[in-house]
Amino acid sequence: MRYISTRGKAPALSFSDVLLTGLAEDGGLYLPQTWPEFSQSDWRALRGLPYPELAARVMAPFTAPDIDFETLHDLCKKAYSGFSHPAIVPVTQVEDGLFVQELFHGPTLAFKDMAMQVLGQLFEHVLTQRDEHVTIVGATSGDTGSAAIEACRGRKRLSVVILHPKGRTSEVQRRQMTTVLEPNVTNLAVEGTFDDCQDLVKTLFADLSFRREMRLSAVNSINWARIAAQIPYYVHAALAFGAPEQEVSFAVPTGNFGNILAAWGARRMGLPIRHLCVGSNRNDILTRFLTANDMTIRGVTPSLSPSMDIQVSSNFERLLFELLGRDAAACASIMAGFRSTGHMDVPRESWENATALFSGLALDDSQTEAEIRALHQKSGYLADPHSAIGIAAGRRFRQPGTPMVAEATAHPAKFPDAMVAATGIHPALPPHMADLFERRERYQSVPATEDAIKTAVRTAVASCNAV
Repeated sequence: MRYISTRGKAPALSFSDVLLTGLAEDGGLYLPQTWPEFSQSDWRALRGLPYPELAARVMAPFTAPDIDFETLHDLCKKAYSGFSHPAIVPVTQVEDGLFVQELFHGPTLAFKDMAMQVLGQLFEHVLTQRDEHVTIVGATSGDTGSAAIEACRGRKRLSVVILHPKGRTSEVQRRQMTTVLEPNVTNLAVEGTFDDCQDLVKTLFADLSFRREMRLSAVNSINWARIAAQIPYYVHAALAFGAPEQEVSFAVPTGNFGNILAAWGARRMGLPIRHLCVGSNRNDILTRFLTANDMTIRGVTPSLSPSMDIQVSSNFERLLFELLGRDAAACASIMAGFRSTGHMDVPRESWENATALFSGLALDDSQTEAEIRALHQKSGYLADPHSAIGIAAGRRFRQPGTPMVAEATAHPAKFPDAMVAATGIHPALPPHMADLFERRERYQSVPATEDAIKTAVRTAVASCNAV
């Protein structure tokens, strides 16, 4: 398998090189040069497999020939060994025809663990083979950072620097990052929004001299390996509802478009997915695009669902590339225009192709709180703000005869204030996190400037190397 950039000016790379590179040198994102396609018999052969084996079999075409199946299977078994639910990704029914797939049973209680635990194993494997060290720089709106830190903490071949928007995550989300004290971990509280953090990370990667000096790599979903490791749970759910003979639809709360892009990828591989529903909060750029072809950046407003407080959805570029018939020059031109004007000029035909598969629903904070409350009263299910938005989207767009599966992306205990306000219930953190609010924190507050971040990264790497 080889990988190409959405902007067409970077060299095609192998899986291992894409893993370590993250963002393409032309500023684009990597995608498979050709998509693997599974037959109906291939899908049937996955039924009943333990989740780590299913994940390895779904990911194997993407990692070949760099990583063989047996090695990948072993890495997946290690990745999921610490999950608290035996099914890894259990599915439960909340209403007639509407189901929830829980993705939050990993160590940091968020769906990011599903891919990040695999990513940590993949980094360790490839870097050990090559006898190399890399510096991971990532931006987080809340959950990616803690998942990345948990997957990479204490690994000698990795330095980890995570940028989060100061004061714009929940306290649980922040403390999950800032109470990790291993010397290879650095947390930066950036005085700005998540989009500022994400732009700063992209700026560092665009500076090829700095990128090579620091041996930068990425754990955000700009790294293709993250998307590849998220495809399996859509396969798992679809098989549970009778795929490949039965179609299934998915509803996904999303800000950066990576999670739902993985569902699109599963469909591209031949999984019978009928419809994909985007759940947005008041920062509704994705829903505005799907309803009116309006991909225009507005100011980011803090919400009850901070992981979706985003206006620049990085992974949308991958879908745009596909909607444009893989025309890299057109994709690069549109993305340049978006960068300079704040408006993405998507051709009408491409937009219509997107809306044939995708729908969008946005809830503001009061609607999100009402959804949490109503869901708990009617079904007894306790959903965090992000998951509640996804469930609402699933309800809105479910179609008779087709199971609708909403992705529950975070444990409600990560957002206790919102849960108490909506239901009066203060969900308890699991035992391994019970003392979270007593742990010592360590982080640096930095301005949202390129120079400040570069200085912090250099200091972090030097400090890690000195240990």
